Amino acid sequence: MSICKKIRAVMFDLDGTLLDTAPDFVVVVNQLLTELERAHLPEEIIRATVSNGSRALITLALEMDETHGDFEKHRLRLLELYTQHIAVFTRPFPGINELLNNLHERGIAWGIATNKPHLYTHLLLDALQIQPPPVSIICPEDVKERKPHPESMHLASQHIGCTPEEIVYVGDHQRDIECGKAAGSITIAAAYGYIGAEEDISLWEADYRVEHASEIWPIIDNLLCASDTQSSSLEKAQLL
Repeated sequence: MSICKKIRAVMFDLDGTLLDTAPDFVVVVNQLLTELERAHLPEEIIRATVSNGSRALITLALEMDETHGDFEKHRLRLLELYTQHIAVFTRPFPGINELLNNLHERGIAWGIATNKPHLYTHLLLDALQIQPPPVSIICPEDVKERKPHPESMHLASQHIGCTPEEIVYVGDHQRDIECGKAAGSITIAAAYGYIGAEEDISLWEADYRVEHASEIWPIIDNLLCASDTQSSSLEKAQLL
């Protein structure tokens, strides 16, 4: 797909896109199961559910819906365990650090738009101290409407000083792509993220799809080159 737009920023979903947080969730979900004297779940099953949050993890692990009287108690215990194990095994996905350095060198801001609550997002980022640091961090508490509503991209554009159309949004969930598309941003589906085997990413209709985080920078670079070429051609035409 050929898209010529000026790129000012790249926004990332957090879990499953920027950071591989699943290893810590595997530990705490199974720790909760141990406390409840239940059998552990395989890593791949937990991994595919991480992007859907703590409620989905409790439903998965305990086969319990939100109407159950003990649901919230178990969810809060899971989150308590998570705060104690929030950044032990979590790391940026391979290729992310290089991508962030490339963005910095080209003067492109980066940020995070996540449905992960503010407390856990900032505990995680404070522990990891990613460099260069994000210019914008948007959590559910920062918006009236969480993703897939486009408010996150509109707020990001205010933080960065650009339009939503000048943002590339990368995410591993359909709601991320819907959020970006509704705002007019360029979207990249992260197929390396926490995606269930039954999901068909092509149905998300993202502008681009990557199988590895290292594939993101070439897309950004091509968009920048296309934008630079377009600007150069316009300048030449104005001189004629």
